[in-house]
Amino acid sequence: MALTLRGLASERSLGLRVRAGEAELDRPIGWVHATELADPTAFLEGGELLLTIGLNPAEPAGYVRRLAAAGVAGIGFGTGLVHDEIPPGLVEAAGAAGLPLLEVPKRTPFIAISRTVSRAVAADEYASLVRTGRGQQELTRTAVGKRGAGAVVRKLARLVDASVLLLDAGGTPLEAVPASARSLAAGLGAELTRLRSRVASAGSRIDGHEVVIQALDTRPRSFLVVAARRSLDPADQHIVNTAASLLSLALERNREQEGALRRVRTGLLELLAAGQAELAVRAITTLWGGLPLEPWPVVALAGSASARQAAADALEDVFFAESGGLVVVIAPDDGWAEAFTARVGGVHAGVSEPVGRAGFADGLRQAEQAARAAQAARVPVLRFAEHAGRGLLDLLDPDTARAFADALLAPLRRHDETGRGDLVVSLRCWLEHHGHWDLAASRLGVHRHTLRNRMRKVEELTGRSLDSPGLRSELWLALQVDPGPR
Repeated sequence: MALTLRGLASERSLGLRVRAGEAELDRPIGWVHATELADPTAFLEGGELLLTIGLNPAEPAGYVRRLAAAGVAGIGFGTGLVHDEIPPGLVEAAGAAGLPLLEVPKRTPFIAISRTVSRAVAADEYASLVRTGRGQQELTRTAVGKRGAGAVVRKLARLVDASVLLLDAGGTPLEAVPASARSLAAGLGAELTRLRSRVASAGSRIDGHEVVIQALDTRPRSFLVVAARRSLDPADQHIVNTAASLLSLALERNREQEGALRRVRTGLLELLAAGQAELAVRAITTLWGGLPLEPWPVVALAGSASARQAAADALEDVFFAESGGLVVVIAPDDGWAEAFTARVGGVHAGVSEPVGRAGFADGLRQAEQAARAAQAARVPVLRFAEHAGRGLLDLLDPDTARAFADALLAPLRRHDETGRGDLVVSLRCWLEHHGHWDLAASRLGVHRHTLRNRMRKVEELTGRSLDSPGLRSELWLALQVDPGPR
């Protein structure tokens, strides 16, 4: 830590006495400069302790005002040579300006003060160098580990005692330490716009924080944000620069690894579709922990490139791969597609009939066809059975099909019109879920016993059992011809 005026004044061997500006004694001393010029400001950089014996008298108020404007840390006035004591006018002017004024006794040569400050500056620079080196080593060890960019962000936050954000190209936080630092991202729009125009770094103050933003050398550009309650010292700045370089490398490495994993996923999907199921399943089990129990509903997700990427980012605990502009998922259960599209918008799902590994190629084909049809129809989910059923309708005479549907559904619609139930809607949902009571009841928002009672009423009104595949097919066909309310 830099030597302050307070620290210098506490050195008993120097015998310094504070005569003015005591409230500002915590100013750091950057260097010592001795001069007898009435206006030495042209030779000052700011932060100096200016030493003088008052050889050339100057108007005190103007002298102090010029030094304060130049940013000097304070004045050391030597007594016992030209002046027995500090001129009262100088004491008064320094006090009014809040500029520290130290009295240097005759027995203390200016060179002693210079040596003291010089040793402190050298020690501070050495400590800064050591801290920078250690920080860079810690960051490098973290970056080459297996915990990724998030670990580098956490390490940086500890090293510089600040909040740290890693933002993607759009300004959305990828990592934040602490988590509450995410709120800072909302106020960085203007700075990020400047950085996107190839400016290397930017800074501002937000909510009492000094904020430094580094553009990372990634494609597209990501951003490192450091927000501290204090100014970052040179060691902090070197450590931040090191973190920015390591994060750039880590993110590019992640991008390359993700690209390689995408190609591996696609290759394994192609092996499954080509009949090399044993090899593909063994590799998937090794790399991603296995597949659900067969048979599998195969789900294909269609949509814009950004929507597909968002969907891929949201997929968890399932095996997926990219194929033909679609994201293909081996789903764990029959209702997975509805739950996923309700949670992640922008994509359209096609769902195959459940298939085993031997029939995977057929399931993939069905899912892809249904997904493209769902995208064209702008519906979130379309099952292949429903898609194929619509194809059958095109072969039927419309008037004949309508008459058939009216006759079969008329008893159910008359019942619903009395306000005693929702048989048609419930029947459709039950058929869509292949007679799965729990899934259909959950989708309808009723208890499964309520749904069972409604299906018994359907059997009573139609005079036939829903256990019959023929009746189920006829009812499904009728609902496609005359869908009614959903």
